[in-house]
Amino acid sequence: MRPVILRGKAVSLGVLTRDDLRRLWEWYNDRSIQLFLQRPWEVLTYEDEVEWYERVRRNSERERVFGIIENPTQDLVGVIGLSKIDPWDGHAEVGYYLSKEHWGQGYAREALSLIITYAFDWMNLRKLYANVYEPNEASIRVLEANGFRLAGRFRRHHHVPGTGYVDMLVYELLRDE
Repeated sequence: MRPVILRGKAVSLGVLTRDDLRRLWEWYNDRSIQLFLQRPWEVLTYEDEVEWYERVRRNSERERVFGIIENPTQDLVGVIGLSKIDPWDGHAEVGYYLSKEHWGQGYAREALSLIITYAFDWMNLRKLYANVYEPNEASIRVLEANGFRLAGRFRRHHHVPGTGYVDMLVYELLRDE
């Protein structure tokens, strides 16, 4: 059993454990999942995943990462987190991904809603932002469904394998909007 930070209807945000690392490592190396992440060409060893986990654990002032837990089964179905946390200016970047078998079930939308609550109500942040590549229509829908607004665009900024250089869209959400 893992500690649950916030509970939603279908999913909850739970504390990541070392036991989760093998599954996260497998997902991160899945090309279809990694396609729209920052470094789609990257291949991680299991040791890389352990080092990432230790870095996040030691650097909780700048990063908070949670497991997305399916409520009925208590299974880990994805990961969501805040990075580049700036408590002075009150903002952070949000990022997430789900295992393929859980795409299209509304889990990302609910997990994002939960981390917004965590960021604004528990951490007292005032702004969240996210970078998303224009072909990633599903993630754009998740952000917009949670009130994020398009703030800007970096044209032909990022290479997506099989697609070429695409625009990177910057979305933001202010607590008082």
